[in-house]
Amino acid sequence: MKKLLIATMGSLLLTSALQAQTAVTAGMMYGKKYGVTYMLPKTQLEIQVAATKHTFKPGEFCKYADLYLHMSDVQTQAADYWTLDEATVRSIGVADKEKVYFVELKDKTVAPLMELTSEGTIYSINLPFSGKSVKSTTPTASPQKVKPDARSFFTEEILAATSTAKMAELVAQEIYNIRDSKNTLVRGEADNLPKDGAQLQIMLDNLNLQEEVLTELFTGVTTTESQTFTFRIDPEMAVNKVVFRFSQKLGVLQSDDLAGEPAYITVANQGLITPQSPEEAAKNKKELEGIAYNVPGKALVTLTFKQSQLFREELPITQLGSVEYLASSLFNKNATTTVLFDGNTGALVKVDRE
Repeated sequence: MKKLLIATMGSLLLTSALQAQTAVTAGMMYGKKYGVTYMLPKTQLEIQVAATKHTFKPGEFCKYADLYLHMSDVQTQAADYWTLDEATVRSIGVADKEKVYFVELKDKTVAPLMELTSEGTIYSINLPFSGKSVKSTTPTASPQKVKPDARSFFTEEILAATSTAKMAELVAQEIYNIRDSKNTLVRGEADNLPKDGAQLQIMLDNLNLQEEVLTELFTGVTTTESQTFTFRIDPEMAVNKVVFRFSQKLGVLQSDDLAGEPAYITVANQGLITPQSPEEAAKNKKELEGIAYNVPGKALVTLTFKQSQLFREELPITQLGSVEYLASSLFNKNATTTVLFDGNTGALVKVDRE
C-alpha cells in the first residue's frame, strides 16, 4: 500500500534541543488546533478465485483417427468448458471512517513524525519513511509456447494429395515414419548417429514435436486460458453467504447469477476478544488520551463449493477486536519512541524507546 508521509506543523518553532525525529514539515488543522488526523482500518475479506477456460478444437482429420491411427473415441465437435482451480481468502484493511482520531500538537511537547497509508490509516511513528508499496495482485498470464504449423512438416507427396482422406492417410504414414526414426536413434541403429547425448536429445525432441503436431491433426487441440476473479465482502455479513457462483459452461459468475452453482463463505468468531460496543468505544475514546490502535480478533473463515472446502483458515478481523491506546507520555522530549503498526489491520507490530 503506497505510503504518504504525513507529519505535523509547528516544530519549526522548536529549539535545537529537541531531537531530529521531531522535525515537522506538513500538517492539518482541526478547528483552532494543529495536528494530524488519521483513521484506523477495518477488515474486508478479499476472495480470489482462479479458474481455467479450456477450448477444444477438433483436428482436421478427426474422422480418420480410428482408421489410420487406431485411435477410438476421438472428439469431433468443438467445445468450451471451465474448471475451478483454487480459491483463497485474505484479510485486507480499508479506512474505517467511524474511527477517526486527531493527534494534537501542544506547546512544549515533541511533535512526532507520523506516516499514514494512502487511505489515511496510521502506519508508523518516528520511523524513516518506508516508501513501501503493495505489490499488484493482478495475475500475469504466462505466455503459452507456440507450436509450429503442422503443414510445415508436410512432405511434397502429402501436399499433392487430391482428397482429405488421402492426405490423412499420408500424414498417418509420416507419423509412423517418425516413430520408426525415434526407435532407430534410441537403439543406435541410425546411419548418422549423434556424437553425444546432448545431440541425441535435440534430435529426439525435434522428432517428438513433429509427431505431436501431426497427431493433433487427428486428435484435436485444447488450449487453456487461466483467469483470476476477485470479490470483496464485509466479514460481518459472511454467514453462509454466497460469494460467487461457478458454471462449467460460463465460468466464475457473480453471486446473483443463477446460471452457476453457489460457493459459500462462513466467518466464525473464535471468541479470543470480546468486541467493544459502539457505546463503549465512544466512551473510551473520550476518557483516554494517546495514539489509538486496533487489537484485532480472529475468525475461522471457510469457503465451500459443492460440499468441498476450497479454503479454511483463521484470519485477523478488526471488527471482532477492540481499540486500545498508547499513552501520550511516551511521546515527550525525554525519549524518542518509535512505533510500527500493521498497515493492514492497524495492530501494533513493534514499540521501541530510546
